[in-house]
Amino acid sequence: MNKFVVTGGAGFIGSALVRGLLEQGADTVVVIDNLLTGHLKNLDGIAGNVELHGHDIRSYDQIASLMRGADVVFHEAAIPSVPRSIDEPAPSHEANIDGTFNVLRACAEAGVRRVIYAASSSAYGDSDLLPKVETMIPRPKSPYAVQKLTGEYYMSVFASCFGLETVSLRYFNVYGPRQDPGSAYSGVLSLFIKCILARQAPTIFGDGEHSRDFTFVEDVVALNLKAAQAENVSGNMYNGGNGGRITLNEAWRLLQKFEGVDLPANYAEPRAGDVRDSQADTTLAVRDLGHAPQFTFEEGLRRTLDWYRNGV
Repeated sequence: MNKFVVTGGAGFIGSALVRGLLEQGADTVVVIDNLLTGHLKNLDGIAGNVELHGHDIRSYDQIASLMRGADVVFHEAAIPSVPRSIDEPAPSHEANIDGTFNVLRACAEAGVRRVIYAASSSAYGDSDLLPKVETMIPRPKSPYAVQKLTGEYYMSVFASCFGLETVSLRYFNVYGPRQDPGSAYSGVLSLFIKCILARQAPTIFGDGEHSRDFTFVEDVVALNLKAAQAENVSGNMYNGGNGGRITLNEAWRLLQKFEGVDLPANYAEPRAGDVRDSQADTTLAVRDLGHAPQFTFEEGLRRTLDWYRNGV
């Protein structure tokens, strides 16, 4: 019997990963999620096929026993927001650093084969060099970026000191169905889609010419599953992006085109901690993990828009 654990498995990315594991024929999928940022509705249609535990990764005692017998643990649980880490730094630190340490400690003691970690491209910070390459010196600009980078370091140390196989994947602005648009801290594309469906102009912080490597969630799921099986990669970190770059203005124009409307965006002062441009060099992920994104930005955005129109 193969057992997998997904922390944050009721979240946007985590729930997509749970679906991917079930589609691959996983015997047992254990979801750990305290529902701080996740939602039970994200598991609609599959809740009966998973073991759901509403535990908190900030408590080692709550999660330790759940790791026993697991082959791979996918660590997706986090408070995933740059602005929120500035507004509320202590809870973010506890979830993103203390929680990650607890997950790794529990996995090492339980004899888990491998941990796949949701790292963040925010660790790169601002630099003129694009695309971002794994060998670049990190320049985090926010508490969130520091927290996720610390998690990477812990992953590497648990691989070298405690014999736990680890792989860190630096996500680049993941988007897709089930991303929560109901918060000021939500991903920008989910907020854009909420606005376009309501026929309201969004507020863009900055001039809108800052760019992101938007990556469709299904491509991220596929990369996680490949990282779980790849050989000779323990202790490594890889970019988990798409390799492209889209400005926020371009993304909003494309949504207006899809819907046949003209809604010029409103602009506000840039937010603290936001980076100007982000784009992944995926050479290493392609070489070592077989990374092969299948969705163009336009196709992924259409699928996401259709889901929000019909699925929320």
